[in-house]
Amino acid sequence: MDELQKKHRQEQRDLQARITQKKKSATKKTRKGVNDECAELERQLKEKQDLEISEINGEQKSNGHPLDNDLDSEDEPSLDVNGNGFGIGIQRTDVSSLQPKDEPARKPNRQKARLARRAAEQESIANQAANEAKELPDLRQQESEAMRTQYTSKGLVEHEIRSDGHCLYAAVADQLTNRKLDLMPILPLHDMDSVPSSSAPPYKITRTIAASYIKNHVDDFLPFLEEPLDDYLHKIQDTGEWGGHLELLALAKAYNVNINVLQSSGQVERIESGTDGSRPALWLSYYHHNFGLGEHYNSLRQVS
Repeated sequence: MDELQKKHRQEQRDLQARITQKKKSATKKTRKGVNDECAELERQLKEKQDLEISEINGEQKSNGHPLDNDLDSEDEPSLDVNGNGFGIGIQRTDVSSLQPKDEPARKPNRQKARLARRAAEQESIANQAANEAKELPDLRQQESEAMRTQYTSKGLVEHEIRSDGHCLYAAVADQLTNRKLDLMPILPLHDMDSVPSSSAPPYKITRTIAASYIKNHVDDFLPFLEEPLDDYLHKIQDTGEWGGHLELLALAKAYNVNINVLQSSGQVERIESGTDGSRPALWLSYYHHNFGLGEHYNSLRQVS
């Protein structure tokens, strides 16, 4: 009997080792099948060992109850547990230490839910913005129509200037040429040697003239600068930096001409040279919305 119990303990340890290995190798998809298989192995081993004990004791009952069937290892299907050829098949025994708990219900993926909500919110905002944009006035179209009305009332026709950072200087150069005025300034400047030759692009000449005039009249411009003078002059003369009111003022004084800047509202900004005004005034149009870079200057010529 002692030898049999020792043998049974070894079989149980071997089975537990196999069960543990099977459960470690199981995936979520195979876990239920592995659990069922392990339970069946436990049941069969228990039945086999009970039968062996009954045979040793010469008993046909287990715990005072008759066995359900006359067990015959040759008639029953067998499952080899240890490789010893024993067929087993008795009542299922729960082993709480090995039996896993029921797999909990899968929790919802919170991150995916948040991303879905965020995408829905963004789509809603985009749709709302698109609907609002449809209801907004077309500022470019309105500005173009208003400009055409102003041109007609003042007897002007627009000469379009390329939309780039040079548009102010190119528009002034076009006006000077169209008015038969020389691109060389009427007032002498100390550094005229730096002015490009007449073969250079016209905007390069007007850029250099504007920078030279400001350099020769620093006190008139310095209070309005937001950066060092040398950096400012470099941007005017050597880069594609946009021009504005200060540069127009420098050009008006350097060329001794008044410059009129027409806007779509009908307002005309007059930049005066401070002289008698005997030379013909230059006309520019100023756009807020109608070009890709935003603000833009074109040249306005008299209707012939």
